[in-house]
Amino acid sequence: MKRIAILSGFIALVCLTSCNSKKEEKEEAEKFTVTNPVRIDTSFTKEYVSQIRSFRNIEVRALEKGFLQKIYVDEGQYVKEGQVLFQILPTMYDAEYQKSKAEVRTAEIELQNTKSLSDKNVVSKNELALAQTKLDQARAEMAMAKFHLSATVIKAPFSGTIDRLPKKLGSLIDEGELLTSLSDNSQMFAYFNVSEPEYLDYETNIKNRADSKVSLLLANGERLKYKGNVEVIESEFNSETGNIAFRSRFPNPDKLLKHGETGKVLMEVPLHNVIVIPQKATYEIQDKKYVFVVGKNDVVSSREIKIKGEIPDLYMIEGGITENDKILLEGVQKVKEKDKIKYEFQSPQTVINHLRVKAE
Repeated sequence: MKRIAILSGFIALVCLTSCNSKKEEKEEAEKFTVTNPVRIDTSFTKEYVSQIRSFRNIEVRALEKGFLQKIYVDEGQYVKEGQVLFQILPTMYDAEYQKSKAEVRTAEIELQNTKSLSDKNVVSKNELALAQTKLDQARAEMAMAKFHLSATVIKAPFSGTIDRLPKKLGSLIDEGELLTSLSDNSQMFAYFNVSEPEYLDYETNIKNRADSKVSLLLANGERLKYKGNVEVIESEFNSETGNIAFRSRFPNPDKLLKHGETGKVLMEVPLHNVIVIPQKATYEIQDKKYVFVVGKNDVVSSREIKIKGEIPDLYMIEGGITENDKILLEGVQKVKEKDKIKYEFQSPQTVINHLRVKAE
């Protein structure tokens, strides 16, 4: 009986020790880290979806109707200004030109004869003027016939790259029909839309104005190695979106960029005296960001914040909290609204330095 009592006491002691240990672990786990938001001067990268366009891009169309007699280029080929691209069968247009040349010679002879007779007062001055008009008309018709003949040879108006060739050799081509497109990709334009507040900041607020030098993030996640420059802002806002289009120009010596590509223009925006907090101090509900603020008697309450931008590990805040608030840094998933917590305070500079060291 005595042995049973001793054994029972030992078990009770073990249970008590275990419970105390778990209680201490729980109390230790319930101690949280708290910090303050802080105001700093910084900058962040603003991304704008962009459409990439060639410096010059045109549709090459036939000016005359006829059979496509020759194709001198291939798809994707680089051509020089003035280089012959296509030939439309010129037989009919050449015949018209030769006919008009003959009519000009006839009109010239007729004018000479009429002038000779006019000088002798055999014919009137009106007949001489009529012969001159007939020559002028013949010359005009010859010039038009010459133009039609020359239009059967299609040349590159500038140096660039040939796009797809939708028509094959021997095809019957109508006047105005598309033969190909020509792109001058020596330089490229990236068009992107900017909101009205951002536009006003860019134009009027010199301190907070974004840099006119921009980068281009390509579809594969790589940056173009050449910087661009914002050079044009369109004259009107889109009434449906409330945005206005910016145009930046990028050099393209490697011909990596092509007409019709997409990408993201990256613009560095400076921010002065802006509030920042660690991203890990926030949580999200239905696309809204919140933090837990430690209030009176160490009770936490959730508060919605408005985010202006982000840099690695930090959010820039434009509303919802001030630098005087204490916010929960660790354990935002463990507490609930109106929980009373124990915490230790870390200065915001210590927190930011720790995040920077960790990032490196």
